[in-house]
Amino acid sequence: MTMTAEKKTFYRALFALVLPITIQDFLNSAVNFADVFMLGFAGQDSLSAVSLANQYQFILTGIFFGISSGITMLCSQYWGRENTDAIQAVMGIAAKIGMTVTAVIAVLALIIPRQLMMVYTSDTALISIGTSYLRIIGISYFIMSFSTVYESTLRSMERARTSTLISSAALLLNVFLNAVFIFGLFGMPRLGVVGVAIATLIARIVELILCLISLMSGKLFNPDLKIMFGRHRELFKDFLKYSLPALANDILWTLAFTTYSIILGHLNSDVVAANAVATNVRDLCSILCFGLSGGGSVLLGKTMGERRMKEAEAQAGDLCRVTLLISVVTALIIIAIRPLIPHLFDLTPDATRYMRMMLLISSYYVIGQAMNTLLIAGIFRAGGNSRFGLICDAVVMWAISVPLGFLSAFVFHLPAMAVYFILCLDEFWKIPVVIRHYRSKKWLADITRENI
Repeated sequence: MTMTAEKKTFYRALFALVLPITIQDFLNSAVNFADVFMLGFAGQDSLSAVSLANQYQFILTGIFFGISSGITMLCSQYWGRENTDAIQAVMGIAAKIGMTVTAVIAVLALIIPRQLMMVYTSDTALISIGTSYLRIIGISYFIMSFSTVYESTLRSMERARTSTLISSAALLLNVFLNAVFIFGLFGMPRLGVVGVAIATLIARIVELILCLISLMSGKLFNPDLKIMFGRHRELFKDFLKYSLPALANDILWTLAFTTYSIILGHLNSDVVAANAVATNVRDLCSILCFGLSGGGSVLLGKTMGERRMKEAEAQAGDLCRVTLLISVVTALIIIAIRPLIPHLFDLTPDATRYMRMMLLISSYYVIGQAMNTLLIAGIFRAGGNSRFGLICDAVVMWAISVPLGFLSAFVFHLPAMAVYFILCLDEFWKIPVVIRHYRSKKWLADITRENI
């Protein structure tokens, strides 16, 4: 069947967005994987402690995913209307919210790091290591707020390449400095997990500087601080209307996942170490699926902002088919590399056994995760329909998955891998209602205003 000119244009635009987003996500996952790999040489306790301490980074990532969704929903549609003043205003609103949230978590990490670690584990060795890590890494939380907002705005304006270049430079610097401080290269002392925290802090500072240089260059728009940080009552209401459900959704989703880590963290340290490796492998293999969700959301938002709803509906169908195919391929890749992963890490026999089983479970989990992410965080949010995802995840994760996880682990005392399997059913509870909502077409909407 011959592909139409419209479909060719769509796929070219999708590829132009997805490729840099995927490269950025790949480097991000690769750096996380490299951190886990290098920390394995520092000892399993260091690996487990950093994995647990980074749950606060994971929470922040979830918060910023919600904020970024608000940016994408509004900025991509205003980009379709070629309204850069509205885009600047939205970016300023998101930056103010992001900096406020990160300041709170950063202060907690600096003041009470030990208490924060005790939320996730009662192991005194892990608490001690994680505390030293949080005291330094906490400073980077605040620095990352503006960079994340600016890079999300770039992607919403189909400038994913610039965003990727900035974040990739910071990520590569991060992994290089990690190696320097962990292994004591170039005459530096071996600093272990403290060195990992210092490396991340330096990389975040460099990333912020690069973002500011890009912004002030004026290549996207002439930055106007009065527009960016001025009062825009109607746009602020719109941002809250569309981003708050997305933000609440992502916070609930992130907190549910970090609760999964609490459950697993109180089983034993072997489970924690195995989960740290398996999660990084799964994330590394799934990046193209998430890139399709991010790139597709921008293109759909732009199309709906241009009020071409029939084309947007057709584009959404194409995205679903492509994502399903890629997710199945991803599952097969995880199965194929599963025998090789244990040779890369110095884990205990029990941790290795757990990790093998977690990777097997992950091989089918990624299919449900990819489709739900595309639909809830990509297609639905492109039209400002973020409330559905909030309700769906609140019910599935907090009324079903989290209670079942606690019961299986601490009431019925099921084996660790049975608990992990139950926790990984969350994506499959969602699928029937998510598909039904997709077919309703309630997500097709233009959410722009004529004037800001």
